[in-house]
Amino acid sequence: MGNKVGVFTDEQIEAFQDCTFFTKKEILRIFRRFRELAPNAIPKVMSSVDTNRIRLPYQQENPFCERICQVFSEDGTGALSFEDFLDLFSVLSEIAPRELKTVYAFKIYDFDGDNYLGKEDLRSTLRCLTRNELSEEEVEFVVEKVLEETDLDDDGKLSYIEFEHVISRSPDFMTTFHVRI
Repeated sequence: MGNKVGVFTDEQIEAFQDCTFFTKKEILRIFRRFRELAPNAIPKVMSSVDTNRIRLPYQQENPFCERICQVFSEDGTGALSFEDFLDLFSVLSEIAPRELKTVYAFKIYDFDGDNYLGKEDLRSTLRCLTRNELSEEEVEFVVEKVLEETDLDDDGKLSYIEFEHVISRSPDFMTTFHVRI
């Protein structure tokens, strides 16, 4: 079955479907959203090279926007290719499993990339969440309380296992860590 001239070839669509939780229709809808961000820079027809070569710089809409884009961009700069954009939407889709979402949530909060959520990571997270509206004393108070409640081995930082434990007790996680396409 041939694909009339469209955005992607049948092979590209199949590859995207194999790597995500999306149908062809959803992939095309995500591409339209991607293209709307920079219609002059994104071609209407994407070759397999274009889907990873053409990148969009992040745009500030959400306090975690920059950090999310850094985590999902293949090179860590925050500039997203269509494949990066598709991965982001796949992980944040309503049907992505909790385990996958937890891995990416941890990466987003691990600002320094050391595989722990230390005090500075928690401060950065809190500043993003509150848009820098708390005083330094308030930030320190919250960071200490978070560690007091969640740092099970008392090492002053959260490991992935400790973070996963917290997420497993959070009924709102799945409904808040997603985006509709």
